[in-house]
Parts: sequence; structure tokens; C-alpha cells
Amino acid sequence: MSKNHQLDEQRIISVFSVLEWAEAFIIDRKSKGLSPNTIPFYQKKLKNFLKYCEISQIHDIQELRATHIRKFILWLESKGHNKGGVHAHFRVLRTFLYWYQDENELTDWINPIQKVKVRRPRQEPLEPADIKAVKGMLDVCENDFTGVRDRLILLILLDTGLRASELLGLNFENVNPISGTLQIMHGKGDKFRIVYLGKKSRIALRSYYRRIKNREGALIIGVHGERLTYTGLRLLLKRRAEKAEVEYQSPHSFRRLFALTMLRNGIDVFSLQLLMGHADLQMLRRYLKQVGSDLQEAHNQASPVDKWKL
Repeated sequence: MSKNHQLDEQRIISVFSVLEWAEAFIIDRKSKGLSPNTIPFYQKKLKNFLKYCEISQIHDIQELRATHIRKFILWLESKGHNKGGVHAHFRVLRTFLYWYQDENELTDWINPIQKVKVRRPRQEPLEPADIKAVKGMLDVCENDFTGVRDRLILLILLDTGLRASELLGLNFENVNPISGTLQIMHGKGDKFRIVYLGKKSRIALRSYYRRIKNREGALIIGVHGERLTYTGLRLLLKRRAEKAEVEYQSPHSFRRLFALTMLRNGIDVFSLQLLMGHADLQMLRRYLKQVGSDLQEAHNQASPVDKWKL
């Protein structure tokens, strides 16, 4: 390619603003079939970046320098974003800029993101749901429609470790009330998997089935037959916790409790990885650390040297 042709290409690329390239990037992400939860994640992070570009009067991506990116990180911190939130913005921006470079086949442009390093925040073990609180919430589930439904929700979350979006996305056609298999059609990364219910959860599922006349569409529904939303799920869990006079347990805390309980009960990590829909073992390592602390406590209680008083 001649130097003049390269300059012409450069001028054409520069005609489009950062906003237009960001919009094109989101269209590209959608066309790749990313999960419905991932697209808003990209949009939200890029919205903050575009706001920073507007404040800094950056109109062309190729005006962007490593210093601008570092100042963007500091700007995010000044707006109250924690280390995890800052790193999430950095990951999205990195993906966006490398996409831009590849989209335009820029071989002579030095991507400024290459010069910026943001340390991944230390991931502390996350607290699981309190099993005593969960039992209390189960005890206050009445025998009417909402009580039977809420009991089923609690048991599914506890017995499968489903993400809230996966639970709420279930349809009747994805569920076998006899075998207790649940087909997760669109898990994280739009991946398919199957999870399983134990005996008590299967009984709760069949009890719920008997109260539903129209078994088409959403499995978990509100009192008017509409699919339950994430906000509705949180309110439901909050009401049950208040009635049981226990602390609120978030939907994701059930997932943590499921993982820890399965590990403590001896499941191998690869089977658990498949059941939870993790792409790799990175997340499970956080749970394994907590199981490791269980082993230390067990040893402290049963140390041969201490017991024999040597």
C-alpha cells in the first residue's frame, strides 16, 4: 500500500468520532451473539469512557494517548468506582481499542492501551448464604401459590447454584419434573448446560406444577402470570427474610453456598465446574480457599499431637 493511500485511509478513519466507533463496536458485539447481560455491561462501561472523552475534548480515537487512559482511571476513582469497577472499565476499553485496531487493519498505529497496566484487584473469598437463615425462610413459606413458588425458588437456588438470570430464564419446556433435570439454554457466554434437582427439590417442583394451569412460557412467574424479574426476585427474598426475622440473603450468595457445600461433600472440581457453568477453574479456586480453611479447623480439633498431649 502506497504512503498516499495510507494517508487517505487514515483521513477516512478519522472522520468518524469516538462515539460512532463505540456504536459500531456494540453492533459487532451483538452480531457475535454475546449474552443479553454482556451487551449492557459493555455499553455501561463505554458510556463512562465517552463521557470522559467529551470532558477531555477527545474526538478521534487516534488522539488518545496512554496518559489519557491513566487519567481516565483516576477520573473513575474520583467518581467513587472501587478497584473492581475500575478494572472492569479497563478490560472493556482494552477490548474496544484492540477491536478498533483490528477493524481498521492498523499496522503502523501504536495502541495506547499497550502502555497502560492496571493491576487486577485481589479477590477475597465471598460469603455464602447462611444456611440457618435459608432454613428460616423456607419455614415461613405458606401453602398458597406464592409460598409454594417461593419455596421452589429457594430450593432451586440452593440445589443447583444457578445464577439469578438463569433461574428467571427457565421455561416449562426446559424442565423435567420427574427426573428433575433443568436445561439452561442461555447461561453465561450463551452456553447450554444441564443441572439437576435432588429428591426434595423435585417434590417441590411437582407441587408447583399442580398449581399452574398454563404450562407454557416462563417457569417462575408472578401472581399475574408474568415472568418474574430480577427486581421481583430480590424483593421476594427480602420479604421472606423479614418474615423469618433473618438477614437478607442475595441470589448469588446461594450460588456460593451451593459451591462450598458440594466441595465439602466431596464432589470433584471438574464436575462442579460443569454444573456451575464456569469457563475455567479460576472462580472455583476462591471457593477452594474457603474449603482449605475448613481443613485447618478440622485439623485443629483433631490434631493427634494435641489430643495425645505429648
